[in-house]
Amino acid sequence: MPAQPFDAMRVKSSSPLLSAQVDKPRLTLAQAQRLQLAAQGLLRAPRRRARRSDVLEAITRMRLLQIDTIHVVARSPYLVLHSRLGDYEPTWLEEALAQGGVAECWAHEACFVPAADYAWHRAWGVQRGTHWAYRHAQKTHREQRQSMDGLLERIRANGPVRAADFEREQPGATSGWWSWKPEKRWLEAWFALGELMVSRRERFQRVYDLAERVIAGLQPAFDEAPGVLPQEELRRRFIVDAVRALGITQARWVADYHRLKPAVTDAELAPLVASGELIEVAVADWKVPAYVHADHADLLAQALRGGLRASYTTLLSPFDPLVWDRARALAMFGFEYTIECYVPAVKRRYGYYVLPILRRGRLVGRLDAKAHRAECVFEVKALYLEEGETPTPEWIADVAEAIAATARWHGTPKIRLGRCRPASVAAALRAHWRALD
Repeated sequence: MPAQPFDAMRVKSSSPLLSAQVDKPRLTLAQAQRLQLAAQGLLRAPRRRARRSDVLEAITRMRLLQIDTIHVVARSPYLVLHSRLGDYEPTWLEEALAQGGVAECWAHEACFVPAADYAWHRAWGVQRGTHWAYRHAQKTHREQRQSMDGLLERIRANGPVRAADFEREQPGATSGWWSWKPEKRWLEAWFALGELMVSRRERFQRVYDLAERVIAGLQPAFDEAPGVLPQEELRRRFIVDAVRALGITQARWVADYHRLKPAVTDAELAPLVASGELIEVAVADWKVPAYVHADHADLLAQALRGGLRASYTTLLSPFDPLVWDRARALAMFGFEYTIECYVPAVKRRYGYYVLPILRRGRLVGRLDAKAHRAECVFEVKALYLEEGETPTPEWIADVAEAIAATARWHGTPKIRLGRCRPASVAAALRAHWRALD
């Protein structure tokens, strides 16, 4: 249905891309930020205790949840959910996978996706030969076809397996793909090629089974229909989903969300604006159009009249959808961010596992964290404020409580604080934590 007209802050558009939409709502950058945070579930603190169903709801809102195995703090998917749900049981994510509510596949990177969307991702998989995982998988199968086919037949006959079920023949030997043993590489290759899926996880280790058996357990039931759609229709689906998940976006940021190629352009989005699926808007100081999904028309109206108020402070995973696109994080929030765990130690600026700090709608700092689980200690090795931030008592209270909440949820309630920039922040944070005790 066509987007409803807005009667506030409208500006005439001379863009030749517009047809049905004669003029565009105009937002300030702060309004755009709040719209994106609302769409991502990060505008306000959770209003009630988390429930099991909230895990699937949060993943559905984001469209995908990136998987990463680094666990110096909580592994990324658990931390992304904590940022949106507050205290919840991490096992709920594993239950959702085992019960078929979510599935694993390659999307942005390796991701959990709602089971209802899995058919789209599976249909798109054959179009994604440019992704490194598919290239590696195809190469591995060409070079080691007999072994890979034998492994697949073993799983067909004997049931699910883990990589841990296979011993390394030469301890300490290394060979590509993060020094994985051959069977792990073959399992991952079949996963990338779609012949295997992850049926469940045991202590975060994947348990692989034939795709047909895992698909049979998905809830809702797997729908083969997307598999017959042409490539352009599948691409259109992922474009629309990305715009919905982002809340508001420039065209150049859309492709990264699902790793689409080629890049998405304003010209490609013009028919979606004309049909009413997307709403074209202007953002102050942006020289290009921005886009909002029609499902967020009410949020857009609230943003235009100043009705979206950011009141939430939390820590974000380095792989949170809000920040994983460096160009988008910089343009939206003025936050220059690099995931430095993949950067050589001597070249790191802030630390190994640096968590952005979201405070009341703005990215105000970052901290390098490590959880010492045996000691129940949450170590903040270093904390940095963004340039121009003033650590008022309210700022200190918000950030101190967000760190404490993450530490408690993680089971490491004792906080150990290292260096801070500026140094005066350290004493204020420690004083607030003492008061909380």
